Amino acid sequence: MPKVFEVYNDALEKGKMWGVPSQDIRLLIAHIMGYAEPIDVLFHKDDEMRQKEIFDEGFARLLGNEPIEYIINEARFLHTRLYVDENVLIPRMETEELIANLSERILDYYDPRNYLVCADIGTGSGAIICALHMLFPNWILVGSDVSEVALEVARKNIKDQGMNPNLLKGPSLQPYIDAHMNLDIIVSNPPYILNKEDVQDSVRRFEPDKALYLDKDHSVYEEVFRDYKKVKKGTLLMAFEIGYDLKDYLTGLMEKYLEDYEFEFVDDLNGLPRFLFVFCR
Repeated sequence: MPKVFEVYNDALEKGKMWGVPSQDIRLLIAHIMGYAEPIDVLFHKDDEMRQKEIFDEGFARLLGNEPIEYIINEARFLHTRLYVDENVLIPRMETEELIANLSERILDYYDPRNYLVCADIGTGSGAIICALHMLFPNWILVGSDVSEVALEVARKNIKDQGMNPNLLKGPSLQPYIDAHMNLDIIVSNPPYILNKEDVQDSVRRFEPDKALYLDKDHSVYEEVFRDYKKVKKGTLLMAFEIGYDLKDYLTGLMEKYLEDYEFEFVDDLNGLPRFLFVFCR
């Protein structure tokens, strides 16, 4: 049976030609060996590599440019580990930034200790709900998605965080309207990519199209702005992740549909417009 360092070094050499990151190889080994962190691969280099055939299968998928998160069915998001598969987007740093920006701004509008009702539209893996539950355990968190298989993934992750999943199926605000719900906060990372050429090959090939690309005829942004009064009882805060090239489009939609509101576009850590915060009085 080969040693961990032998398997790792061999995979590093083979992976160089295909652009496989060393971090992904360590993640794969750590997952198979049950190590807590990828760095543990280096500390346990003399362990015998168990289940080498499973590693070989996973490594072949890495060589095919498949995301490591789908191979090991796990993604890290803030302080949580989430189950993911090809039915949901892999949670990314930009969405972590959305949560961080929301947590910084919430005091400008509400006392976050209150029992605020917050809807996550297009919940996917449930990453946003899980993160908000850790930060604001008093909030009433509800998620929705148009995909039943995505809701199954979210349901699993939310249960794993010790929560009772409160999930609805349907587009944009419709399931909340049907349930006669009043919302205080709306959070959403909807499809926002206009140009498929902006997308990495691994994303384009493996992640779900419906969660990636903006269809302006069925835009979550437009549908939320159009229907927001139907779920608004008092004030309403909306927080969106957006595409870097959508400022004019979104400004036009707000002018068309919203009343008595203020808004702010916020850049991500790369200096690109990535978030939109809207407060309706």
